[in-house]
Amino acid sequence: MNTRVRALQLATIVASLLAWELTVRKSLVDPLFVPAPSAVAAALLRIAGPALAALADTLGKTALAYVLSVTLGVAAGLVVGSVRLLRDVLSPYVIALYGIPKILVLPWIVLLLGYGTSPAVLYGAIHGLFPIMVLVMGAVRDVDRSLVTVARSFGATPLQLYWKVLLPAIVPSVLAGMRLGIVFCLLGVLVVEMFAGVRGMGHVLGAFANGFQAPELFAATALVSAASIAIVLALDGVNERLSRWRG
Repeated sequence: MNTRVRALQLATIVASLLAWELTVRKSLVDPLFVPAPSAVAAALLRIAGPALAALADTLGKTALAYVLSVTLGVAAGLVVGSVRLLRDVLSPYVIALYGIPKILVLPWIVLLLGYGTSPAVLYGAIHGLFPIMVLVMGAVRDVDRSLVTVARSFGATPLQLYWKVLLPAIVPSVLAGMRLGIVFCLLGVLVVEMFAGVRGMGHVLGAFANGFQAPELFAATALVSAASIAIVLALDGVNERLSRWRG
């Protein structure tokens, strides 16, 4: 990315913050609900310690959920997508489960697992699993069959077929699923922390909202957003490396 593009991006951010600050200072919006960026920055300094500890707790749960969702989603997508009988039988169920609002299963998870880390990890993993699985299933289904035929004709074992043919062919879809999955996993963990958690960033956000602490709420939201953006950018870097491996 060239310097001119970065400068324009920075200028856009600064202009947006200045417009936001002026809007609040001119009383065009109620600062009780929409605080000025300066107030948010001051709140961020006040809550930095506890908020960063809560964010670390949330990201730890998200990492566990993400590993589960990627491992299960890619493995299940590969198997179901590559075996036609399984694909024909299970695809309607997978699509149906993908379309069901996951919030419906949250009360059952809390009922079974109670409060704490376990329900957050499980719910986050469920949130991230299905987008990954659906994308991988579709990618495997669309792999050029001639590649598979040629590999088999050269005596490729099933393991070699998956590792040398199918996986390189579906790398873009796997990476797209991974980028979606991390966002869904984080969302799932935050939801559990808000409604059935005793710690973590979701719990902090809920406490600030219930206490009408708008500057602190905006500051905590900014921390979560920054962490999410950083993770997605890191995955983009992995995407570039794996794309070179694929090529």
